[in-house]
Amino acid sequence: MKHTIEQKQRKQLGKGVYQNAVRLILVGCVTGVSVGVIVSFFNILMHYGEEFSRDAYAFVRANPAFLPLLLLTLCLGAFLIGVIIQFSTVARGCGIPQAEGATRGVIRFKWFRDITATFAACLLSTFMGLSIGAEGPSVLIGAGVGDGVSSLLRRNEMIKKYQITGGACAGLAVAANAPLTGIVFAFEEAHKRFTPEVFICAFSSVIFGVLARTVIYGFFNLHTGFSFAAYAFSELPVADYWYVALAAFVVAGSGVGFYYAAIGMRKLFRKIRFQKHRINSFVRTAIAVGVGGVASLVTVYAMGGGHELIEMLGSGTGDVEVFALPLVLSLLVILLMKTLVTAVNVGSGIPCGIFVPIIAIGACLGSLLNQAWLALGMDASYCDIMVMICLATFFTTIIRAPITAVIMICEFTGSFVSLLPVVIGVAIGYFVGELSRTDGLYEELLEIYKEDYHIQSEAVTEIFTITLSPACIADRREVRDILWPAGAKVTQIKRGENTILPDGDTVLHGGDILTVVCKTTAPQSVKDELTHIAE
Repeated sequence: MKHTIEQKQRKQLGKGVYQNAVRLILVGCVTGVSVGVIVSFFNILMHYGEEFSRDAYAFVRANPAFLPLLLLTLCLGAFLIGVIIQFSTVARGCGIPQAEGATRGVIRFKWFRDITATFAACLLSTFMGLSIGAEGPSVLIGAGVGDGVSSLLRRNEMIKKYQITGGACAGLAVAANAPLTGIVFAFEEAHKRFTPEVFICAFSSVIFGVLARTVIYGFFNLHTGFSFAAYAFSELPVADYWYVALAAFVVAGSGVGFYYAAIGMRKLFRKIRFQKHRINSFVRTAIAVGVGGVASLVTVYAMGGGHELIEMLGSGTGDVEVFALPLVLSLLVILLMKTLVTAVNVGSGIPCGIFVPIIAIGACLGSLLNQAWLALGMDASYCDIMVMICLATFFTTIIRAPITAVIMICEFTGSFVSLLPVVIGVAIGYFVGELSRTDGLYEELLEIYKEDYHIQSEAVTEIFTITLSPACIADRREVRDILWPAGAKVTQIKRGENTILPDGDTVLHGGDILTVVCKTTAPQSVKDELTHIAE
């Protein structure tokens, strides 16, 4: 009899898991297609906006009489961006920190408003020639679309959180044409842990998002291949790995410097305080727009995300030139301008994306180091691989996402030749980041965002008691494998006559009575989410 009951419970559990997975996949497919369509058109418009602004700035450089008109345009653009972000605080900044906060349930979207504001503000910034990548805003737009799809389909709070995650992953995958990078983003950045549900929502949304992108780009005859397919790699001999190690330490040290510069700029901009909060926002936006406009006048490579700059680096550095300066001086000017503008963007909170600008700075550092390595006798055929190593190392040091960095390089280039050297560079970058005691930049910006908008200070501590039903998603799984509400902690389990003080390895069972403590700004949402976990 006992054996029969266990079989019945196992069958019921399997059926529940199957039904939950099917629901996640179906909603994930809708989320993925929606994100694929919206983010694809967003990226296409961003691309054309970058081309337009590049031509406009080239015209102004050739005809200085039009400088007053450019200044007027920048002033008007700064005003409009300031107006837009007054309606949506989520649209401020580089997008990914807010998306990560939403995937964890810390930040709540008003999805239509936030998507529209991010879309409009970022396009406006691009048309004005500012340094802005499309990837960060695409992640935020994708997360907003996931929230919107879940709301329109009347899904519960738990599935909504999963679909926000899936939408964010799909946004990155569609923008970068890198599906594996998008999926890994869910585990390494968004939630910093693996659960089957996160994987299901991530891969279903990413697959259908990238499929939608492929169809749309194919219809308009746009490039659908690897981002940096022009790079050609030669296998680096083990005897030359000292170039990799030395370059990685130099670039990682620069990454730590950039991290502190960006956070320092953020603190500096927060000191701009007027009695009216709106004036603060307009002044900060105006400063960022002004710095971006000046930098774009100095060099065209300061504007946009940096895709074209990365394409021209490595073995193609001969085409990079600023004011007819020698190659090394041109690279130094570009590096200075790109670093300054990106740090100012982070500090001001202007809607922007720093994902590609960061890797563009890393690639520029790699190209500069190549000039030194060539002088020391390195073969010129290894220039491209060194640029990719430095790009990945710089990204890892600042963002602290090593797996994402390695997979990103393989997907961007379509080659695994660089895998081992890239892994070595990334490991050194992560090690240097650990030694410097820095958090990931996105994590730090999320904490600053919560502090700026008093998200933590408004939270209250609530205690919830839930009873797990047999065959619920928590049944027979470890505590660590459940995606609990943000800030929630299981403090006690009542199992029959026994009381258990759980840790992450504790296996839950149907019938357990859980005491959950959570510090939250939305107690009812947490209660609903816990209810869906327990049912």
